[in-house]
Amino acid sequence: MNVLVVALDDVTPADVDDADVLVVAPALNSWLRRWLSDEDAARKRAESRLAAVVERLEFRGVHAEGRVGDADPLLAIADALPTFRADEIVITATAAHSSGRTELATRARDQFGLPTFMQDHDNQSDAIRKEAA
Repeated sequence: MNVLVVALDDVTPADVDDADVLVVAPALNSWLRRWLSDEDAARKRAESRLAAVVERLEFRGVHAEGRVGDADPLLAIADALPTFRADEIVITATAAHSSGRTELATRARDQFGLPTFMQDHDNQSDAIRKEAA
């Protein structure tokens, strides 16, 4: 199974121990900094978040790779999918960064047609089930 993890924070996803994992850390930024093309700090934060998640997954024996993605999480997912055939998407965030997470998961599921899950810092996973067409 291939799992695409969208790391909005440095939460380590549960239930991926038997999967090949690609972690994408969006370079989250404020609207103003993005408009001004001031992305250096956002990319450094994303690189740090990415390294932490990949390191913890590898420590658990999970085959994981990672990359920094676009500031827009949906674009980061779209950029990753042509080179990584994901079977599902897991969006991770702490409670402080979880606002809009349900909408993001719903939009990801609708746009990419993959089972999409949200996971918070307590490793509580809520499925956004793919509806029958």
